[in-house]
Amino acid sequence: MQGLLRWGIENSTTGDDPNTVVPLTRRTDLDPGIIDVILGKPDSELMKTALANAQDSSLDEDARSMALDDLEMLVENIDNANDLEKLKMWEPLQDLLSSPSDNMKTQALWVIGTALQNNPAAQNAYFAHEPLPTVLSFLSPSTRSSRQLRSKAIYALSGLLKHNAAAIAPFEAAGGWHTLRGALSDSDISVRRKTAFLLNTLLIPAITTVAGASDGPANVHPNSHALMVADPSSADTAPATLRAMREHGLLSTLVRELTVPTHGGYDTDLEEKLMRSLYTYVSAHNGRFEGVEKKSLRAFLDSRRAVRQGESDGDLGLDANELEAFENALA
Repeated sequence: MQGLLRWGIENSTTGDDPNTVVPLTRRTDLDPGIIDVILGKPDSELMKTALANAQDSSLDEDARSMALDDLEMLVENIDNANDLEKLKMWEPLQDLLSSPSDNMKTQALWVIGTALQNNPAAQNAYFAHEPLPTVLSFLSPSTRSSRQLRSKAIYALSGLLKHNAAAIAPFEAAGGWHTLRGALSDSDISVRRKTAFLLNTLLIPAITTVAGASDGPANVHPNSHALMVADPSSADTAPATLRAMREHGLLSTLVRELTVPTHGGYDTDLEEKLMRSLYTYVSAHNGRFEGVEKKSLRAFLDSRRAVRQGESDGDLGLDANELEAFENALA
């Protein structure tokens, strides 16, 4: 045993000094493929592979769709989402929206919408490709888009518009408010829910003061939301949305879809989203209703109160104080 130990010591040192460690040398005989298996490929390589497979028309649609599903999961990471621009992947994704397959267009919109969520850098990068006419076209009544495609179109549109004041004027010029008004009456419940939620988000004023602002301006980092902190107006979509509420008939449509739904029946989730949009209109902007709108809303609330047998602890997604403030606006 002692002889074996001595041999190990002697063969782990150089020269006559037993304390001198043999320098490590870089191995050149390792297969990069084996290293990828052990350590995993970088996300950027996985993203490029996924998009290449999605574009490969020689693959069956299931394989191409799965590739986009993989890409969508990768761009949930904000750094990966920002890499779409560095890797020049936005244009190929936009091209996939011209696919003859509704499924491929739906999957591509899912990737796009996920990458845009709460990501100003990605919003700006994608907006440079002028996507609004294409995305809005999927919501047009003149097209026969599947309900899944329409739902994902609203998802992508939401990602592009939220907290992005610069996008609102081009959106309006492309007929966006008219399209959203129609989407509030879409035959698919998920489209109606997403549209009501989007309108409420666009109505919420941007935060103009930030805790700690007295300590000095925040540094602007390209992969962060610091630009929104440095210039809150860049995220303020509320003024333009407030004007559109009357000018483009959004307010009357919200009231109608809450009180007398186009497609009949009642959906709690949709009602709460519609009510929240109307409450934001009142509470954040001191919004006013016309006589017919007030009458419809009062009758609706009375009917809901009757169903709840006089309970007063709040309703329709509003707490008791919010509901009281809303009813005061109907006086």
